[in-house]
Amino acid sequence: MSILSTLTGALEGAPNATPGGTATLNPGAAATGALVVSQIIAMIQSRPGGLSGLLQAFQQGGLGHVFQSWIGTGQNLPVSADQLHGTVGSDWISRITQATGLPQGQVEQHLSQLLPQIVDHLTPNGQLPQGELGGELTKLAQRFLHG
Repeated sequence: MSILSTLTGALEGAPNATPGGTATLNPGAAATGALVVSQIIAMIQSRPGGLSGLLQAFQQGGLGHVFQSWIGTGQNLPVSADQLHGTVGSDWISRITQATGLPQGQVEQHLSQLLPQIVDHLTPNGQLPQGELGGELTKLAQRFLHG
């Protein structure tokens, strides 16, 4: 399954079935999903240290093992909205809320579902990538926005 399908599925809960048995996405949800994903990517890019800085924030918040599960090749551990507040901070969540126009609770739900998947996608070999992630994050955002 592609990262786009995975991220969109996380936002949708499940794709809508068409009479032919194929899955289609609700265009409004897809647009909302693109906004949320692009905001998450922008936040990772703007965070000091990028993905490594985010890992450090999770470690400082006592959730390094959760973040490590997203990097590793095994099952991703879940993260709750409360845990996100303690690690990424309410400023991150407020900025995504403001940029997307979504209610805070909905942003927190999307963030708790999407952040583990985005980190997992950015670390396919089970390790933090060396160097700058800007290009990879931009490609991910473009693939999500343009299908």
